[in-house]
Amino acid sequence: MNEPQSRPRIGRSIVALLAGMFLGILLSIGTDLVLHAAHVFPPWGASMVGYDHALLLATIYRTIYGVLGSYIAARLAPHHPMLHAMIVGFVGFAVSLLGAAVTWNKGPAFGPHWYPVALVALALPTAWIGGQLHQAQRSAVPVR
Repeated sequence: MNEPQSRPRIGRSIVALLAGMFLGILLSIGTDLVLHAAHVFPPWGASMVGYDHALLLATIYRTIYGVLGSYIAARLAPHHPMLHAMIVGFVGFAVSLLGAAVTWNKGPAFGPHWYPVALVALALPTAWIGGQLHQAQRSAVPVR
């Protein structure tokens, strides 16, 4: 009896998660492209040594996009919005951890170690903030 209702909910959950993840990814890549074209970042593949200011900027906008992506996942979730936000955060954590491990001592093109560590450390808190923003908004809106 629950099966017909659970399929649409699972589908909506998957859509919510993918929407949140893809939004964060697309915004990050788009901003990266713009900043490379504007010469804020060095050319692709060039050393990031001496570009700590650019990496700090990247950390800031990726954090904002992480909050936004998690918020969207929570907003679109058919149930348990905070769980959806945190799943997006966990995926970001896992991908950031993998990226840090793969690039750890691969040379100056990947920049200083603080940058991947920051991305790993911020993934779950940004997801929590995105979920909390949705919950706060939902609590503030009167039900009609």
